[in-house]
Amino acid sequence: MEEHSLYKPVIGLSLGDINGIGPEVVIKTLADDRLLDMITPVVYGSAKVLAYYRKAMRLNDFNYHQVNNEDRFHPDKVNVVNCWQEMMEINMGQETPEGGKAALLALQKAAGHLQEGKIEGIVTAPINKNNIQNDEFRFPGHTEFFTETFKAKDSLMLLCSGNLRVGVVTGHIPLNSVSKQLTKEKLRSKLNILEKTLRQDFNITKPRIAVLGLNPHAGEGGLLGTEEQDIIIPLIKELKEKGKLIFGPLPADGFFGTRQQEKFDGILAMYHDQGLIPFKSLAFESGVNYTAGLPIVRTSPDHGTAYDIAGKNVASEQSMREALYLACDIIRRRKG
Repeated sequence: MEEHSLYKPVIGLSLGDINGIGPEVVIKTLADDRLLDMITPVVYGSAKVLAYYRKAMRLNDFNYHQVNNEDRFHPDKVNVVNCWQEMMEINMGQETPEGGKAALLALQKAAGHLQEGKIEGIVTAPINKNNIQNDEFRFPGHTEFFTETFKAKDSLMLLCSGNLRVGVVTGHIPLNSVSKQLTKEKLRSKLNILEKTLRQDFNITKPRIAVLGLNPHAGEGGLLGTEEQDIIIPLIKELKEKGKLIFGPLPADGFFGTRQQEKFDGILAMYHDQGLIPFKSLAFESGVNYTAGLPIVRTSPDHGTAYDIAGKNVASEQSMREALYLACDIIRRRKG
């Protein structure tokens, strides 16, 4: 029996918006042949799109194998699954209907292969959350799509870089909806997912978790808001009595300002920007977005389509590479 640390998983990469930096960072990541010792990569999109970007940016070190039989991927090559046959016009740096259509076709094909067990995890290149919308895709983003597709009761958007891991209770919703959506049940669910993923996927036996307050100064004893008193503090007390190492609510500004993040295995923020602004300030180049709580492994780089630099051969592949590494590590740990 192969040791799980040497196990070579089959991992899909969806190209995302073909006019953004997704194809560029996928090519730059997979151009390093050493990755083929770790994983068998399967790119979902189009060989024509890859050929276009390879030529446009003179990335001649990148080679790939077009898949004819979807039941057989070449273990030592970059496999490409063509997800559409018609011509898709490429307009680098522009939001177009074709960009959204191509992104969805690649995503649907990859999700189907995940459900069939043909691949063991997926790394998603960035989509444009606007042009991908249609009757088949009514989601704020990848996280919600995969949560529904794989019938998970709940999931957690978890941003990771080294030992820094920041999750959010509420995700892609308007700021004025955060307080209404912050319930004891939702907070309990997100904390349970965070603790479980730290144990199962990151191999931390007794994780220490910091919970940030919603309001300035964590409510200042009720003076600046009551969510801490009514929801957060009672739940933390309840979980502590069960032996969980959960601390808070902690004022978010002072928490990151005094580098307290270094004392914890996981941090739970109450809303999107509260968690992502400090995370991206600390780890923008290397950050990875991981969807915790799913039966499958899904990661992505923590940047968007970056239309402003698409096709200029200046996009960094570091976040995409780290997303691939993290997916590989988590799949191996789950196998072990």
